[in-house]
Amino acid sequence: MSDPAQSAPVAPAFRERVLALVARIPEGHVMTYGQLALLAGNPGAARQVGFVMNSLVGGVSTSGDGLPWHRVINAQGRVSTHKVGFGDMQEGLLRAEGVVLDGTGRCDLAARQWWPEEERGAPPTPLL
Repeated sequence: MSDPAQSAPVAPAFRERVLALVARIPEGHVMTYGQLALLAGNPGAARQVGFVMNSLVGGVSTSGDGLPWHRVINAQGRVSTHKVGFGDMQEGLLRAEGVVLDGTGRCDLAARQWWPEEERGAPPTPLL
């Protein structure tokens, strides 16, 4: 049985908001899938953000042009692209920008997570 969420369509307006945010992530910083969902107006839609990012696979660029897709990571501070074959590339691109990944491949979100200026009040209080 297939997962119905895997084929769920992503609203074009949501996709455009996500991509506009990704385009603004500064070098050396990251955003999470859940954070992008929140700021794009659909809190809890991290999986849909993943679908948007996965749709860029044909346009993945290592030369710096296009969207900085590699700056989007999971809430644990790790890349989630190993299962689609881009994990090592994504980690390499992040390291090249100065993002330090520990021995488990995790970056320090407290130091590297970026929030747009107009959303400075958005970072939630850590639960732990």
